[in-house]
Formats: sequence, C-alpha cells, structure tokens
Amino acid sequence: MDILTPRLTLRSARPDDLEAMHAVLSDPRATRWWSTPPHESLDQTATWLEGMIANGPDQPDFVIERDGRVIGKAGFWRLPDVGYILHPDYWGQGFAAEAVGAAVDHVFATRDLDELTADVDPENAASIRLLERLGFVRTGYAKRTWNVGGEWKDSLYYGLSRAGWSPRLDT
Repeated sequence: MDILTPRLTLRSARPDDLEAMHAVLSDPRATRWWSTPPHESLDQTATWLEGMIANGPDQPDFVIERDGRVIGKAGFWRLPDVGYILHPDYWGQGFAAEAVGAAVDHVFATRDLDELTADVDPENAASIRLLERLGFVRTGYAKRTWNVGGEWKDSLYYGLSRAGWSPRLDT
C-alpha cells in the first residue's frame, strides 16, 4: 500500500531498499538519537530491514520516497509508538513532518486507536518541535531508558489523542 503526499510516497519496505536504508542507518548524524548506534555493515541493516518487512501491514511502518529515492522511514514499528528517521541531506525541508503526519492520518483512519505515543531524547530539539507541531503533548519523562552504544539516554514521552488530531490529508 502506498500513501501519497504532495512531495513524498510512503510505502511498505522491500528487500531492494537495503542500500538506501543503510545510507540512512549508517550515518552518525541520522542515528544520533536513534535506538541503535550507526549500522556498521550491510548485514546489520539487512537484519533491521527484514524485521521491518516481517512486521507486515499489522504494523504500519513505511519507507519514505522522494522523487523515487528512499530517504528514510516513518511509521509504527509497534503500535501505538511512532518512529521516524531521515537521511540528513533531507533535514530542514519539512519532509519528516509531512511523512509522520501522513502516517498518523493513515493509522487514525484505519485503526481503532484513541491515542498514539512517541519516545524522544530530551536533547533532540528538532524532533520535539516536530511532534509538538503535529499536536503531540508531553506526557512524561524518565531517566536512563535507552542504552545506545554504551551511553544511557533519557526519554521524553509524548501522546496524541484522536480527538486532538487534525487530519493532514492535504499535507
């Protein structure tokens, strides 16, 4: 299934997305606030991609295409928690908000969920701004929730209620 926005296509992952997703997941800038350190090998990214593919339509997680090129991913690896990552060459252009907004639209249109959640590193100001711009509200904080490459990270928790969501079908 494809989700089209004015500038992007969100679609299910395929095995031939390996090189493009490795370019994202091996970039230390992109993975600075990700749940794993940068991927060191194609095999590591292949394992990650196989997991994304295996989740299938029950977990609406999408690769993001811009002009036919995969530039990242956005969606729900495990509902109701949203996640996203974009290659740094595409930062600052509104693509993450467009993709996450479309994924949220899709989930609220097709699933009987009343709330979506997000977990963000308190130092990730851009991601915090994105979530708040989309209507997510802070619901909590916890210390030392993620150990990424031997470094403990804290978490800010966010929630978005169906009632508080304004569909962005015209993203």
